[in-house]
Amino acid sequence: MKTKILAIQGDSLNNLNPKTDTTILLALEAQRRNYQIYYYRTKNLTYIKNKVTTKCDEISFIENSKKFYKIKRKTNLDLSKAKVILMRQDPPFNMDYITATYLLEKLPKKVKVINNPKSVRDISEKLYSTNFIKFMPPTIFTQDIEVIFRFFKRFKKIVIKPIHGYGGNDILLIKNHFNKKLIQNFIKKNEHIMIQKFLPEIKNGDRRVFVIGGKIKGVISRIPKKGSILSNMSKGAKAKVVKLNKKETNISNLVSKKLIKNKIVLAGVDFIGGKLNGDLNVTSPTGLKTYKDLSGIDLSKDFWNYVENKYAVS
Repeated sequence: MKTKILAIQGDSLNNLNPKTDTTILLALEAQRRNYQIYYYRTKNLTYIKNKVTTKCDEISFIENSKKFYKIKRKTNLDLSKAKVILMRQDPPFNMDYITATYLLEKLPKKVKVINNPKSVRDISEKLYSTNFIKFMPPTIFTQDIEVIFRFFKRFKKIVIKPIHGYGGNDILLIKNHFNKKLIQNFIKKNEHIMIQKFLPEIKNGDRRVFVIGGKIKGVISRIPKKGSILSNMSKGAKAKVVKLNKKETNISNLVSKKLIKNKIVLAGVDFIGGKLNGDLNVTSPTGLKTYKDLSGIDLSKDFWNYVENKYAVS
């Protein structure tokens, strides 16, 4: 049998949680399909003699085990030998992240990088949502404190987010009092920021739509813990399987078609109260393991079926 190499670009293996991690779920299904799996960090990428190489570990993954991986050997891999590369490191989307996308673009076209590195670089997860602004709550992007103040005066409750933030980190809810100094410090740290009208429906949970190959494949709702507005499971939210309504389905289909045209194979699209909340997750979409645990449906099979059929990987 011809060797199929899968390379995974991710965070430290010791930081992954086998109970919830989507990367491990994808890797386990690849392993069942006889991929030889190599795991590396962005810091180990090298461009030399017209090749992109990386120091990495050849890995076998172990299902339903606290010790969920075994390092077979340490090696240096020429990434042009890989059939598929998964970009699975978490944001922040910083210069290291961007540099890695440029390096992966140097690989021959026969190597399928998912999601496409140019597309990941071009699609700012929050700014890209401006393509669908009519489906969102009132939203602005600015550094101008006076513009933000006028927005606050109009809507009374606003949410402020870093454009390149992730995981529900550094999100401000501004109500009752406009704390100018707090917001100025936030701008100083983050420069341009995203500001939205607060949607009280968040107390009932958001909707995370799983999109694979331009198609809706599943949905969960993530309900914030008491006293929180954050629907991220890393912030204590609880998940359940739900269905989209007709409006959410139509919007999701529009977004999905645009994403697949931009070579985004795996994405997460989020709603609050029937409105897009402006986070189109394309860098390292999560939640597939939670969906499997709740529904019994393993979307990693859908992912690999799409990849192998679309790109003739065998």
